[in-house]
Amino acid sequence: MTAPVLFDIPGPKARARIRIGTGFGTLLILALLALVLVRLAGNQQLEPQRWAVLFDPRTGVPQTLGETLVRTLTVAAVGMVLATLVGLLLAVGRLSDHGPVRWLAATYIEFFRAVPLLVVIFALFFVLPKYGVEPSAFVALTGGLVLYNSAVLAEIFRAGILSIDKGQREAAFGIGMRKTQVMTLVLLPQATRRMLPVLVAQLVVLLKDSSLGFIIGYFELLRGARSLVEFFGPRFGNDYTFQIYVAAGLIYIVVNVLLSTLARYVERRTRRTPRAAGRKPELDAAEQMGGGGLT
Repeated sequence: MTAPVLFDIPGPKARARIRIGTGFGTLLILALLALVLVRLAGNQQLEPQRWAVLFDPRTGVPQTLGETLVRTLTVAAVGMVLATLVGLLLAVGRLSDHGPVRWLAATYIEFFRAVPLLVVIFALFFVLPKYGVEPSAFVALTGGLVLYNSAVLAEIFRAGILSIDKGQREAAFGIGMRKTQVMTLVLLPQATRRMLPVLVAQLVVLLKDSSLGFIIGYFELLRGARSLVEFFGPRFGNDYTFQIYVAAGLIYIVVNVLLSTLARYVERRTRRTPRAAGRKPELDAAEQMGGGGLT
């Protein structure tokens, strides 16, 4: 049996057109990059002494960027862990057989998916103090990230769980497994593998959204870059503005690339792990009896 394909295999002419289009696109990108470099050189933005400030400890720039990077990673890491756990619980709740649990989970998910993240952060930081609760900037930012992203992650988890063939569930119930065991040992490991690219994409969004802490005074990476610009501005004008913001942007890119690389590593490891692939020794007998094909 041949594997289904989503499109026809291109022929010689189609491959030639693809190569021509790829070459043209590459040349266009290189031309745009050259134009940008020429304009930057014309504005003296590529001079070595301007970039040296990023590595000179006497200026305080590397220390500030390092400190704010740690603060950004801290709030992002806490937000990722809590949002993932809460999102998983919400997904299970929305798939529950109990109506009230399902209704409460659905209400939470739909509400926080609809409210902009910035509004949630503002509500935690500026509205709660009126009722006697005064969260710090870290708590308000982390809380906003968790409330919003857990709702989004819950739908990702739910879609992944529902994508597993029903035969998997029926085979597990057929050999006497409880519902909790079916969810944790059969469905979730397979669903996680399928959802991993989308999960990583959402966690990358969470990491970038941590820059909204700038609005409530949390001293994260973007806020640190802005403070450096304000510090150098009175002394040197806008001589280092471009370099500092580029450095902050590159740090975000490097962190996101590392996160994606880690996710690909985990995905490769789970493919070689029978349990993570959703296989249980007890289910092999069910497979042989026709209880459902496990992959």
